Formats: sequence, C-alpha cells, structure tokens
Amino acid sequence: MPPRRRIPVAAGREAVRQWTVLSDVGNVEPGMTAMAVRFSLEELAAVAPGRSLEVRVPPFGAVQAVEGSVHRRGTPPAVVEMAPEVWLGLVTGRLRWDDAVAAGDVDASGERSDLSALLPLALG
Repeated sequence: MPPRRRIPVAAGREAVRQWTVLSDVGNVEPGMTAMAVRFSLEELAAVAPGRSLEVRVPPFGAVQAVEGSVHRRGTPPAVVEMAPEVWLGLVTGRLRWDDAVAAGDVDASGERSDLSALLPLALG
C-alpha cells in the first residue's frame, strides 16, 4: 500500500509546473522546490509501490518505493540520492537518467537503483 499523500495532487502538480517554468530563470522559491520534490516523491511511491529502494532528495525528503525485498531497519539494500534540481529535472524529463548518472549527479547503489524506466513521471 502506498504511503498516505501529504500534498494534494492539484497543489503538487502546480508546484512541479511552476518549478519547471521558474527554474529556467533561476527564480524558484525554496518552498516551491520543497513542495515539488515532496509531491514527486509521493508520486514515485504511488507509481512504484514497495520498500526495496530508498530515494533521497536532501534536504526535502525521501521515500521507499519499488517492489522487491522488504526493508525494515537500517540502510535499505538499494539507495538513490541526488540534489533537488537533479531530481526535478529527471521527474520532468528535462534530464535523462543515463546523463545524470554519467555526470555523477546521481548516487545510486544496490539492486533496483536504476530509475530510468520510471522517470520522467507522468504528472499531467
């Protein structure tokens, strides 16, 4: 069962939309980025429910997703971590997974840590 949503879908989609528009001019408020990241992490958990992978986007959030071995304590068997701008670039399709990994912008380890099949997210 996916985690309970904390951000209303309409507000989350609007935050991602505004981030997409405003990031081109470098005028995104931190609160907008935080909401866009948190909403998109919730979306990932809804699209790929599970607990075998932890996706971390500090300082704004983390979520466990993707079916597989159940993780209960400590560090999960697979972890993906990146900056908020990289995550939102991947979520919106402005950045490709392979390019972000090759550039060293994504720290991914363990099974199921390749999110290329899940990104970009369909937020429309």
